[in-house]
Amino acid sequence: MPPVYDWWFLTKFKMPKIKIAPSILSVLPKVTSEASILSADLSKINREIKEVEKYADLVHVDVMDGIFVPQTTISSDFVKTIKTKVPLDVHLMVHEPSNSYLKGFIDAGAYSITIHEEACREPSKQIEFIKKNKIKAAISIKPKTSLDKIKKYLGMVDMVLVMTVEPGWAGQKFISSAMPKVAELRKLKPKLDIEVDGGINSYTARIAYDSGANVFVAGTSIFGKKDRVAAIKEILGSLK
Repeated sequence: MPPVYDWWFLTKFKMPKIKIAPSILSVLPKVTSEASILSADLSKINREIKEVEKYADLVHVDVMDGIFVPQTTISSDFVKTIKTKVPLDVHLMVHEPSNSYLKGFIDAGAYSITIHEEACREPSKQIEFIKKNKIKAAISIKPKTSLDKIKKYLGMVDMVLVMTVEPGWAGQKFISSAMPKVAELRKLKPKLDIEVDGGINSYTARIAYDSGANVFVAGTSIFGKKDRVAAIKEILGSLK
C-alpha cells in the first residue's frame, strides 16, 4: 500500500497529463523506452515506431557515448532518419555534451533533450543552450543520486527524469528505492513533468504513478511483446 502522504498529495494537487514514451533504446537501439536495444531492430526503426505511434505521446531515444555508460549507441545522424509525427524525447547518457553535440540532436528534430547531472560539471550550461534553441530541456539522476543535486535546476527545466535502473542497459529490474525521490519532487514541483525510465511495466508504472510520476518510459515491456499496442494499453490501463 502506498504511503499515506502520497495519496494526500495526489488528491491535493492536480497531476500533469500522463504520458508514455516507447524508447529508442529499446530499439536502439531502438524505439522503445529502455526496452531495448535488445529488442530493437535498427534496420526497420521506422516500421517499429509506426506500429506504436498512434498510442504513444513520445518516442524515447536513448543515446550512449561509451564513457558515461559502457555502451555506445546511436548518433544524431541516425535520429535524422526517424520519420514520425510523435515528438522525440532524446535522453543523453553522454559525458559533457558540447553545444555542437546538442545542436546535432536539435537539428535532427528533438522535441526535448535530457542530460544527466552526473555527466556534466555545470548542467546549467547545457540546459541554457537547449532552452535557447527553443526545445524542452530535462535533467536526469541515477537511482542513487540525491535529489539535492538537482534542486537548483528545477526552475530551469521542463522535466526531471528519475532513473529507476542504472543507465546503460535495457531489461533491468525496477529499483523501487528511487520512489521517495519522485514523491519528494512531486511535492516540490506539483506541475512539473516527472519521468521514470527503467523496468517500467503495468505493475511498476502504477507504483511510480502513486509516488508522483506522470511520464513513463517503457521499452522491453512494449517492444518485447508480440502485441505492442496491447502492451501500451495495459500500462496506461494500470494508471486509471
